[in-house]
Amino acid sequence: MMIRTHTVNSLARFAVMLVLALCVSACGSRSQVRIAVIPQTEGTLLWENAHVGAAIAASHTDAFIYWIAPTREDDVEAQIALVDRVVDKGFQGLVLAPDQALALISPVRRALAHGIPTVIIGSPLPIPAGGNLSYILTDDQKGGQMAARRVGEMLHGHGTVAILGLDADVTGTLIRARAFEQFLAANYAGIQVVDQRMGSYNFPHEQQAAEETLRAHPDLDVIVDLMSPSVDGTLSALDASPERNAIKVIGFDLAGLPSFQRNPNLDCVIQADTRSMGRQAIEWMHAWRLGQTAPDVIHVPPKMITQDNINSDEVQGMLSQDWTLGRRQWSPSQ
Repeated sequence: MMIRTHTVNSLARFAVMLVLALCVSACGSRSQVRIAVIPQTEGTLLWENAHVGAAIAASHTDAFIYWIAPTREDDVEAQIALVDRVVDKGFQGLVLAPDQALALISPVRRALAHGIPTVIIGSPLPIPAGGNLSYILTDDQKGGQMAARRVGEMLHGHGTVAILGLDADVTGTLIRARAFEQFLAANYAGIQVVDQRMGSYNFPHEQQAAEETLRAHPDLDVIVDLMSPSVDGTLSALDASPERNAIKVIGFDLAGLPSFQRNPNLDCVIQADTRSMGRQAIEWMHAWRLGQTAPDVIHVPPKMITQDNINSDEVQGMLSQDWTLGRRQWSPSQ
């Protein structure tokens, strides 16, 4: 009888422990919010920095990051499909760097209609912030002004410049170009913008645009490239024209580390701080989860990278690919 009672008590204790374990496991799984992060593309310095920032923030807020991206910036259909998948899978948050402003309106509205808090990073969509929608954007106004100031100082107030890489589907490029021209007109009236060309994510197209610009303006002083493929196309065109070694290039948002030694025409790069954007987006999700408020829109200043400051602590901190603090909560795209 004592043996039977002991057995019953042991089974009872085991059952209680099992229920407690299941409860703890269930409570833990409920507490970890699942956030999908969809950048413009994968495998580039610009967006891997956002990945690092998001992963580090996730490690501090008990979030699970699902990172997935199109293989190309111009594969808008793939990015739309990824947003739709996130909605269908019931994620608790979405961080998106849209490849195209207009095409992503409907998918984002669908996510919002399903109650998914959404943060747009990088370049804006034509949807007003508020409710479950916030923006953490590159300060493209400041970026355009930085480029104009650099040109003015470089040319001592007199010379010619061409603007390449305008893309009506990428709102940030339009803001940069407008701010650039306005700043030149107000501060450096002796510098003329002699050419502007539409851009795309297609490298051969951007190289051809640069070659045509160089032929049309043999006395050109500076080229400002508003997109990474435009930078690559321009540097390739200049590499094939060694007699144009005096032309300087100001680029935006390079896909990889700038190599000033290999590309002597490259004067500087104005790089979006996507690492800060990724980190802040996950922190905002955490604030929403706690019932706190977050700003509807903030603008993160870009940083100018030159040969003189590329090894500085500030620039290296922005470009660092150190995953140490965020690796535990990171999930590969699958």
